[in-house]
Parts: sequence; structure tokens; C-alpha cells
Amino acid sequence: MASAKRIYNWYIAMVAAMCMVLYGYDASVFNAAQGSQNWLDWFDLDAKSDAYLIGLVNTAYTIGAIVSGFFLGGPLADYFGRRWGMGIGCFLTIIATFIQAFAPRHNLGAFIGGRVLIGLGQGLALTAGPIYIGEVAPPEIRGRIMTFWQTFYSVGSFIAYWIAYAANIHRKTLGNWDWRLVVIFQILVPLLVVILLPFQPESPRWWIKRHKNVEMARAALRRIRETDQDVEDEILAIREAIEYENEAISGSYLALFKDPSLRKRLGLAFVMNVGQQLSGQGTLNSYSSAIYKKIWTSSETINLINALNATFGILFTLNALWTADRFGRRWLLIVGAAGMAACMLIVPIVGLATPDVVAADGSTTKTQPVGIAIVFLLFLFILFYKPSWGATVWMWTSEVFSMNVRAQAVGMCSQMQNVANTIFQQFFPIFLANEGLKCLFFFFATNILLAIFVFFLVPETKQVSLEEMDVLFGGQNHVEKGGQMLGMSSAGAPTGTGDGEKNDVVHQETRAV
Repeated sequence: MASAKRIYNWYIAMVAAMCMVLYGYDASVFNAAQGSQNWLDWFDLDAKSDAYLIGLVNTAYTIGAIVSGFFLGGPLADYFGRRWGMGIGCFLTIIATFIQAFAPRHNLGAFIGGRVLIGLGQGLALTAGPIYIGEVAPPEIRGRIMTFWQTFYSVGSFIAYWIAYAANIHRKTLGNWDWRLVVIFQILVPLLVVILLPFQPESPRWWIKRHKNVEMARAALRRIRETDQDVEDEILAIREAIEYENEAISGSYLALFKDPSLRKRLGLAFVMNVGQQLSGQGTLNSYSSAIYKKIWTSSETINLINALNATFGILFTLNALWTADRFGRRWLLIVGAAGMAACMLIVPIVGLATPDVVAADGSTTKTQPVGIAIVFLLFLFILFYKPSWGATVWMWTSEVFSMNVRAQAVGMCSQMQNVANTIFQQFFPIFLANEGLKCLFFFFATNILLAIFVFFLVPETKQVSLEEMDVLFGGQNHVEKGGQMLGMSSAGAPTGTGDGEKNDVVHQETRAV
């Protein structure tokens, strides 16, 4: 049975993981808003003639998130702490939600301003959140805990899509509140995070890195580690690693570009985060309704399918709970990419091999059995995506960087998702309009390339401690080198204490994993 400290460790990680609800909710909320005729009328927009303006509303969020992730998230989380990074991000999201929900009539600029502010807030929260989880979670369960980071993305989508579905059914009664309700419910989770964060410990690694305060780090670890020996071993490893990073590499973010091992990690993480969006998931999230319209004409049916997709997404992500730390990150990424490729090959083949049904207005759709088959395959795609390129990319990105650059690197890498998605979405609508379901062959090819990329270039990080991660990428062992700089043995303990032999065994076992 799990101990009280292990349960508490899970709890504080879950609070941090709730930051991902912001991202999952927002990824779905704008799709719901722009699907409301009341929203279009409120801001004097026409879905066809003002497509550029509507696209600008979505891009505004991305610009805010990219600026925040690349330039603000890392410094804020490093200077003020991981909790402050998450808290300020959630607070900005709350303010921005009210700006959007109560934007004056005809004033699209106010709504766009709210979108930019939400992007800034989420860029901060999505940088600090995974770092905090990685730094407080023990290596043996880090993968399982990080699974919930992606799970909460699905929870956010689940909430947004079901609220949108209910609002769509009652849109005549609700009037302009059909889109306002979807927007304003976005404050619930960030408000809860802001309330809970002050009562949980700050990252022990941050206390030592930022303030050299070993006592505060020790106090934080005593709340989440089983024994005093575990606490002392971890503090020693953190001190040794940080000492080496400050003295031998660089205490600044320049180490990302000076150190060949870190440059390699940054390049791999960039490709993986871009690949996450180009796998097809980013496009399905934004344009699932447009794809489904080629199969069904009923908006209510399409909204229901999107809501069910988000519901099953939660269950599918949980598969990473029992696979990430058992089979490893590489296995999940390769199997996931292969499964997604198969789905993206079969869907367009089914679409091309079956006849179209011409409606009275001249539009073409598919028969219901064909539509059900395609939706099943797209749900199967989500089954492969969620525990692999959904959960595992975040897991891998948050754990591979050394302490001196971790916040900045995670912020930059995570926002590469938005960079890739923004660029690709500029031409995907045209691609979809011209080629129909044949455009999905692009994602088939992309996923094959991603599987090959992981097989040849991405090392396994399962159950490796954060301080020992550098050796995997051809770098120096920061713990051993730091121990030498501190005037200690390679185990990190002064000769004659009696603990040196035990600590040396711990480090050797970690490297052997």
C-alpha cells in the first residue's frame, strides 16, 4: 500500500498537472466559439468573408504563448520559482477569460487582446508545470506521474466540448450566452490551481539552484521522500550536479548552445515537439469539424463526435500509466507512430474507395456506415497518439535537460508545438479543400519518419534520475564531477562518514538503469 508521503507526492504533482487543463480547454474553446452564429454576430463577422480575421483571433493566442514560452516562462520559473510560474500563468488566464467573455459588442480587438493574454499566461504555466512535476517526482514513478500531464489536456478538451455541445443544443434559449458560457468556464481550473499552490512545497532543486538554501530544499524533500537517507542522497546529488553546471559549463542559458550534449538534447526535443503536432493530432484538434463535414452535414452530430473524442482521449492517455515506466519512452513513441501511420493510411483509402452521396444542395458526403468506419479509425488514431506522442513527448522533454537550463529549454521546446502548428495551419485548410481526405497521406508519411527518427536517435530515459541524465547524451556525469569540485569523493560524501559506499552504489545503480 502506498505511504502517506507517496500519496502526497502524487497530489502536488496533480495540482501542477492541472495547468495542462488550461491548454486542453483553450485548444477547444475557440473552435466552439467561432462555431456560434451569436459569436459571429456579436463581433460583426462573416464565417466566409472574414476568414482571415477569424484566423487572426486564433493566431493571437499562439503569438502570446510563443513569446511567453521562449522569453518569459524560463526566467520567471528560475527567478521566482516553479509555483510562481504556474500561479502567475493561471492568474493571467483568469483575467483574460473575463476580457474575452465580456468583450464589448463590435469590439473584436478586446477579444483578441484577451486571446494574447491567455497565450502569455499559458506559456508561463506550461513551462513551470512539467518542470515542477519532474523535479518533485521520484525517478521510478516520474513517467506515470507525467502521464497525467497529457491526461489533463484531454480533461480540458472534455470539459470544453461537452459544455459546447450542451450550449449548442440550447443556443436559442441562451442567446449570446451560448458562447460566453464556453469561454467563462475556463476560469474554474486556474482558480483552483491558484488557491492550492501556496500550500505545497517549492521544488527542492530550485531552492539550491536559486538561493543555495539547502535547509529549505531539505524541508521540501522531507515532505515527499520516504526516509532521511533518501532526502540526504538526493540533496547531495543536486548540489553536486549544480556545482558542476555553474563552474564547468555555465550557470546561464548560454549553456544550451555552448555544451554539445545540451545542443543535442535541444535539437532532439525540438524535432519531437514539432513532430507531435505534425503527426496529425494538432490538425485534428483544429479542423476535426471541417473533416467531419465531408462525412456528415449535421452540426449536432459533429459536436457529439468531438465530445466523445475528448472523453475517450482521457481513457486512452491513461495507457501510459502502465507502459511508460514498464516498456520505456522509446517503445511508446515507436509503437505510437507506427499505429498513427496505419490509421492515416487507411482513412483516406476508405474515403477514396467508397462512393460519395450527393445532397440536394450539391454538396457531397459519405454513407453512414462509411462515416462510422472513418470515425472509428480516427478514434483509433487517438488511442495510439495519447499515451505516446501526446504524453511521452512532454515526459521526455521535461526530464532530459540539466538544472541550469531546464526551465528555459522546456519553455522553448514546448512552444515549438505552437510554432509548428501555426505554420502548418496556414496552408492546411487549402490542402484539405483541394485534396479532401487524401491530405491525410501526408500524416502517414510524417509518422513513418518519426518512428525512424526515434529508433535511431532518441535514447531511453526510463527511471534515470535527473542528475544522471547527462551521461545518456555523451556529456559529463554532473554528480561525480560536482562532487570532486566540492572536495568530496565520487560518491559525494566525505571520507570516513560511512555513507560514501552506500551513495556510490546508488549512483552506479542509477546509471545502470
